[in-house]
Amino acid sequence: MTRTRFLLAAGGAALVLPLTGCISVSPPDKPIEINLNVTIRQEVLVRLQRDVEQLIEQNPEAFPQPQPQPPRQ
Repeated sequence: MTRTRFLLAAGGAALVLPLTGCISVSPPDKPIEINLNVTIRQEVLVRLQRDVEQLIEQNPEAFPQPQPQPPRQ
């Protein structure tokens, strides 16, 4: 039984050894760049919109709202 285990271990090692040269892990030459301009721009626009809405609510006399026009007949 020990001879069978030895043969299985030797056979498994013989199959794994050729694969060791095929696998390599190396860092890229250039740094990875992730472009997030779209996300940042959207966040800035939302923040500005909220700030403007708050400013209008706090100073309604400085920003008069146009009166709706009655429909023409």
